[in-house]
Amino acid sequence: MSTAKIKLDKELLKKVKKFADLAGYSSVEEFITHALEKEIAQLEESASEEEIKKKLQGLGYIS
Repeated sequence: MSTAKIKLDKELLKKVKKFADLAGYSSVEEFITHALEKEIAQLEESASEEEIKKKLQGLGYIS
């Protein structure tokens, strides 16, 4: 598995660290990976590209 670095806002990183610890993840990276995998799985269940766009708009990722 290859890896890449990402940048997070300091306040978001504090929250991620807090909830990763509370949820029992072994690392922040494990928590973020799991969260992204869950979100992607939900998007992959969408039947069409239009459905995916609507979901992303609803989540505030695109306008």
